[in-house]
Amino acid sequence: MRDVTTGDVTMRTTQRRRPELAAFLRSRRARVTPADVGMPPGLRRRTPGLRREEVAQLSGVGVTWYTWLEQGRPINASAQVLDAVARTLRLDPPEREHLYRLAEVPFTTAPEGLPRTVGPEVQGIIDALDPLLAVVYNSRYDILAANPAYRDLFAVPATLRIRVPNVLWSLFTVPEEASPVVHLERELPVMVATLRSSYGRHVGEPAWEDYIRWLSAASPYFAELWARGAVTPPGPRVKTFRHEAVGELRMTSQSLSVDGMPECRIVVYTPEDEEARVKLALLRERRQRLWPPLEEQSVELIRRWNAENPAP
Repeated sequence: MRDVTTGDVTMRTTQRRRPELAAFLRSRRARVTPADVGMPPGLRRRTPGLRREEVAQLSGVGVTWYTWLEQGRPINASAQVLDAVARTLRLDPPEREHLYRLAEVPFTTAPEGLPRTVGPEVQGIIDALDPLLAVVYNSRYDILAANPAYRDLFAVPATLRIRVPNVLWSLFTVPEEASPVVHLERELPVMVATLRSSYGRHVGEPAWEDYIRWLSAASPYFAELWARGAVTPPGPRVKTFRHEAVGELRMTSQSLSVDGMPECRIVVYTPEDEEARVKLALLRERRQRLWPPLEEQSVELIRRWNAENPAP
């Protein structure tokens, strides 16, 4: 029996993938014309499609580096650079994945744009959890959907005036005394660290960079926390909320993934004690009796914001 080490297998795999990578890049480059990317055709063009230096220029990489990549040389490529090349060569999703595999870079199926809506099935699930609080976030903390119990706590006048259904925008820009979350000095650093753990998959994407820049400008405290560079994944936590009608409620959060919605999660808050359970029931009764206009306003705000701000 022949003994083959892992290193030998890896080397042979790399040696076979590099020629495939070279051939694949050449074939994709040949089908993109200068007109496709807004460049003049030029004279005496002997190469079908784009030249190597044109691909490099449009992708923001060095000509020598791209030439070596297309020649199948053993150089390292980052996901960010491969994405730039993929955009220049107009690769569709299967081709982009193929490029990653040949370049031996871990591939993620999550699209650059984050989901901004949920289907009726997901909405029905979170509505059925009432009186428990339930909300659907994407990894940027945009609110994609929420049930009435969640809106009881968060759709208060101070947050509705902001008109941005995003939890971080609300918590960093409303006055602390009007915030539905207690102990912000403890909760906000964790939320920003969770945001940064997701940001690593989107570094350089305009929608994410704009979001970080705008929130930093709106809140010096967010800018300070962001500069710390802390990273943590989502996880269960005990949080304290407040409502003017019932006072404080201690709740435990739990995140659930959603099939078919990358980087999204259902977050459910359950009462930590009997007192919180009773207060949730009181809020539900109050909503049904007194606040149908505010409930309708909060639902419409989420719907209109997501319709007017589609995923990039």
